[in-house]
Parts: sequence; structure tokens; C-alpha cells
Amino acid sequence: MDPECARLLPALCDVLADPRQPVADDACLEKLLDWFKAVTEAGSSLLLLQDHPCLVELLFHVLKPQDLSSRILSFALRLAGIFAAQENCFQYLQQGELLPGLFGEPGPLGAAAWAAPSVRSGWIQGLHSLAQHPSALRFLADSGAVDTIFSLQGDPSLFVASAAGQLLVRVLDLALCGPAEGRISLQAWDWPACARKIVCHLEDCLRSKATPRVMQALHVLTTAFGHCHGLWTQGLWVQLSPLVARLLEKDPVPAPHALVDLLLSVARSSMLSSDPGLWETAAQTLSHLSPTQAGPLAAGILKLQDCPQALRIQAFGVLLQPLAFVLEATAQAPGMPGLLEGAAGDLMAMDTLPPSKSACVGLLCSALAHLELLQPLPQRPSPWPQAPLLAAVVAILRLCNGSAAPSSEAGGRLCAMLGGCVRVQRAALDFLGVLSQGLGPQELVTQVFAILLEYLVSPDSSPTVLKKAFQATLRWLLSSAAPPGCCDLEPYAQLVLGELLSVLRKRLCSPCWEVRDSGLEFLTQMTRHRGGQAGFRQALLASEVPELTRQLLQDPESYVRASAVAAVGQLSSWGLLAAPSSPEHAATPQKTPLEELLLVLTTDSEGFPRRAVMRVFTEWLRDGYADVAEDPERFVARVLQAASGDLDWEVRVQGLELALAFLEQLLGPCGPSAAAPPGALAQALQALCRVQLFEFAFRSLFDCDRPVAQKSCDLLLFLRAKATPPSNSQEVGDGPDVTSVEAALRRWQAGEQGQLPQQARQAASRPCGETF
Repeated sequence: MDPECARLLPALCDVLADPRQPVADDACLEKLLDWFKAVTEAGSSLLLLQDHPCLVELLFHVLKPQDLSSRILSFALRLAGIFAAQENCFQYLQQGELLPGLFGEPGPLGAAAWAAPSVRSGWIQGLHSLAQHPSALRFLADSGAVDTIFSLQGDPSLFVASAAGQLLVRVLDLALCGPAEGRISLQAWDWPACARKIVCHLEDCLRSKATPRVMQALHVLTTAFGHCHGLWTQGLWVQLSPLVARLLEKDPVPAPHALVDLLLSVARSSMLSSDPGLWETAAQTLSHLSPTQAGPLAAGILKLQDCPQALRIQAFGVLLQPLAFVLEATAQAPGMPGLLEGAAGDLMAMDTLPPSKSACVGLLCSALAHLELLQPLPQRPSPWPQAPLLAAVVAILRLCNGSAAPSSEAGGRLCAMLGGCVRVQRAALDFLGVLSQGLGPQELVTQVFAILLEYLVSPDSSPTVLKKAFQATLRWLLSSAAPPGCCDLEPYAQLVLGELLSVLRKRLCSPCWEVRDSGLEFLTQMTRHRGGQAGFRQALLASEVPELTRQLLQDPESYVRASAVAAVGQLSSWGLLAAPSSPEHAATPQKTPLEELLLVLTTDSEGFPRRAVMRVFTEWLRDGYADVAEDPERFVARVLQAASGDLDWEVRVQGLELALAFLEQLLGPCGPSAAAPPGALAQALQALCRVQLFEFAFRSLFDCDRPVAQKSCDLLLFLRAKATPPSNSQEVGDGPDVTSVEAALRRWQAGEQGQLPQQARQAASRPCGETF
């Protein structure tokens, strides 16, 4: 322990033990616990307590009847657990009956303080910390703590209940792991008494008619199989899996979500996934649960690398059922291969709708979300039904915006339940964007662009739906690789481009700032990826979009101004920000994009636009943007002057990032042999002095915001690597005098700001062998 910390420790213990000096902030107690944990992990807890008896006195003081705050009592319980995690220290604390007093009936368990959830939580966390060795296991068994843990599983505080379940798993693992693990029988009745007691408790919970008790057992088993990998987990599953399977015989199935979590935890366990009974139970669960309840299990099964093919087909059928129902109800695909062909399509009758709007919406959103996550995975089902899925999603979107004309009664009911549902629209548009990776037949691609344009044009589209529609449209427009047998996307992109830009022009004039922001984000990304294509350039330059984008730099909403800055940056990079040709602008000198963005950087009152400007400037510098390349030194000097005095720390970090990009242009990227040639180094140092980079970097070393100081260190270390030849790199102990360097920096900080830059100029004239 640091001597200064050791000196302060008695006073700290006095403050913690004095109820007249309450600790108002839990954060400082958490930091103290983290510090004590680090100290004990680095050395002996026993020596720590022997060298600092004030710590033991603090723990004994907590046991005295007094008006002690619950947070201090919780802190003491957790601290005792940290010390007792080492067995010799555990035995030392046992000699004074300290641990029974803290964790047994004489302590908080029998006091009024137990009513505070923080005390119960501290008790559990303390036991969890000390449960590291055989002595702790005997203590837990003899003190009756295990029975208390059982009762805390049903605690009204969810945090306490969850921690109690995790502690049970820790005790079970402690009882069955260690040197004797190889001799542990797979039969649970041959296990140590403490482990048998926990297993019997879990069996009683699984047989219970009370759903909360069943859920407690399922949560414990899920944690055990997810975090423990000993051989004993096989015996535990063999013992309890019949009771788990028997839950499916109940109507309704208790705790279905917890049951799904358990089965997936077991399936992911390398020790248990080879059990055929597991897959049989999973198949029965898919059959017994409702489609909404079974969806997470089906999705989890399909993400597994090794799983019986029949079960994969059944799981895929569960996810496809809601979409197949939509196709059937709307008669969208006459003659199209069935969506559930070969995928256990009899699991849900096609003439049955979910009973309510909320259930129908939840089912569709869940299925769409699971399929969206599944689509990019290499282990997704093959063949992937791309065309039916596209048809189903388009049908859902038409049901939501009222453009569908279903002929069946089921279709009419779907239309009534989904009409105007923003939640389903968002989920469907997200999935439609993901499906762009697979494209599809010509007719369906045409329908995709048509429905996307409908949503972009419709005044009824909410801002969030419109944002999703822009994102999906972008993904389809950028999809270029067309697999054999599918239509080429490019003609459709060119066909809709004119109409899309017309929609974008209207959206950029929307009174809703979220809509303007979404339109600018779309324009930025589209320009980034298509800015060099002749068709896009011609259509964009013929529209009013570039000029509107420029005007939005003055938008009243800061988020929109920031997005406008990014859009202007992209448009300028590709030469797409032409000067307005209207007569009223002919006599007025038009500012360049660089001048406009510099004005934003120096005058905008909000941080978001200024941060965006710095990102654009850094990108321009790296990419060699024409206006910057004309005089990079003048550009960097102006930007650093503005950024160095900015009150927003992210702007200052971005300024240092731009300075680093400038250094890389002058001296080349950093690498193993990255020292710059003498002539280049001298010229670079002179340029750095001219742009006043050193003033900015040294000032940033003292910045009160840590990221700024760290970035400044990165920049100066990069410069040192460039200025120090590998053959002359300093050995340990040969570095500059730290005291003199600190003194120089302090003098510079105090006002002698010409000194260090002058030293840098002198360094520029030194021979290459000398260290900068």
C-alpha cells in the first residue's frame, strides 16, 4: 500500500464509523471497495489487517448496536467479504467471531437494518466475495446462510433476488469444483451435503405450482449452465432435465421466457449440447409455446453452429409463420412457392389471427426482428426464401399505410389492426433494408422501390418512420452486386433518382426538424457512395438540393446544422456544391464552402455543428480537398486557432486530430522505422511553429478534460517517434530530466509562451542524431 494511503487509513476508518459524519455519496464507497479489492489482489489480506488494525476495528464497530446508516453497514459487509476471500485471512477473522457476527443471526440478519435492500445486497455480495475456498463452504453450510439465500430468491428487490440466485450458483460451483472435481459422481445424490441441499431446493421449485418459484429455479439453472463448465453440470442437467421437460405438460406453461433462456443456455454449453434429450425438449417447447413465446427460442436455435436439421427446420418455421400468414391473408403471391414449404407449416392455422391488436403487432415485430438478425449470419437456413420474404414485407408495409386491398376476411382484419402502426412500420423497414443484401426478382424489386417512395412521399409518415424509409432506400440504392438470376439494380436506381431528389427537396423544407435531419443524413451518405457517378451528379446538380443544403447551415436547430455541415462537406468534396445561378445572387460574392464552415466553427453557439465542422476539416485535409491543398499551412493555422479556444472539449480533441493528420502529411505515418529524414524534419518543425501547433499541443496537456490531454500526449509521442532515429533511441535512464521539462512547461503555462516554440525552432536546426 502507498505510504500516504496507509497514513490516511485510520482517519478514514474513524469517519466511516462515526454516525455523526454520514457519507452522502455511494460512489465514493464503491471506489473505496474497488481500491481495497485491488490492494488485496496484489498482496496478502492478512498482512494488510495486521499492519492496519483500524480496519478490523471498523468491522467490529459495525457490530455494535447503534444508529449506523445502511450504506455503511452494506459497505462493511462487502469489505469483510473482500478480506475473507483469502483463506488465511478468513481464518484470522473467524478467530474473533467477526464473520458470524456479520453474516450470521447475531448480525444484520436479526436487526432492523435488514429491512434495507442495500444491506441485504451487501450481505449477498460479501458472501459471494468470500466464497473462494473450502473454509468458506463449511462456514456457509454451518451458519445457515444457504437457507437465507433460498429465501432471498423471492426478495421484493429484483437486484437482491438476482444476486441471491447468482450466489447459489457460486456456492454450488465451489462445492463441486476443485481438486476433487474428477472424482465427483454424475449422480447428484452422491454430491456433498451443501450441493445436495441446493439441488433438492431446485427440484422443489420446479415441482411447485407457484410460477415465481419455478422462475427462480430456471434463473439459477440458466446462470449455472451459462457460467460454469465443470463436469458436475452434466450431472445437474441429468438430474433436473426431466422436471424441466415436465413443465411443458402444464397449461399454461409456467415462466415461458425463463424456460427459453434455460434451454438456450444449455444448448450453448459445450458440456451438454450433445445430449439428445435436450433437442427433444427444445422441439417440444417450440410446439407447446405460442409463436410469440417461441420466437426467441427459434432464433437462438438457428444461430447455433451444431443443431439437428429437423429442429432447425421447425425453428425456421416458427419465425416464418407470421409472414406466411400475411401472404396468405393478403393473397400477395399466387403461384409463388410457399413461404413455409418444408418448414413445418402446420404449427399455426392460417385462418387464425392473434386475438388482439397488441398481440398481432408484437408477433410481427418479433418475427421481423429475429429474421433481421438472422439474415447476415453464415449459419442462416439455406435456401433462404428471399423472394417470399420480400413479398411479405412489402405486403406488411402496404397494410400499414392502407394501400393494400385484401380480399379475404383475415386480410381485412389485418388491415384494421396494422393501419398506421408505427412500430410495425419501423420493424418492416429495418428488415427490408437488410434484405437488400440479397436483391430479388425484377417484379419484387420494382415493388420495393415503389413502397419506399410511397413512404417517403406520404405526409402521414412519422419522422421515425421516414428516417427508417430513408435508411432502407439508401441500402437498396447502394446494393450493387447482383447474384445470378436476379435483376440488375442500377436501372431501378436511375429510374427513381429524379423522383427521390424531388422528395428530398420537399423534406429538406419540412417544418419538422427531425425530417430535415433525416433528409440531410440520407444526402450525405448517398453523396459519399455515389458522388463520382455521372447519373447521380447530373441529377443532383439539376436539382435545388445543394442550395437548400447550404441554406440549412443557418437552421434554427443545432442537430440540423450539424447534419448540414456534414452534407456540405461531402458535396464540396465531390464538386457538387455549385454556386447559385439566380439573378439575385449574381452581384453578391458567394462564400466558398471552406469560408462558410469556418464561420460556423467560429460563430455557432452550439457544440454539435462545430464538432461536425472539425470532422469535415480533418477529412478534407486527409483527402487533399482542393481549397485546403492550395495552402494547407494557412488552413491548419486558422482551424487550430479557432479550435484551441473552443469551450467544447470534443472540438479541441478534433483539433488535435487535425493536427495529427497535418503531422502525418509532413512526416509520413508512424511505424517501426518511422524516423523522418533530417531535412524533412527541420522543414516540418518550422511549419509546425508557423501554424502554432506547439502552443495548442502544450496547452492541451494541461486541459481539464482528460481526452484532450490524452490526445495531446498521442500527438507529442508521434512527433518524438519521428524526431528520434531508431539507432539513437534513448535507453532507460537516458531520457531528458523530468524536473527540467516540468519546470519549462510550468513557466510556459504561467505566461512565458514564446519559450517552448523557440526551443522547437532550435531543435529544427539540430543534427538528426540529437533527440528532440
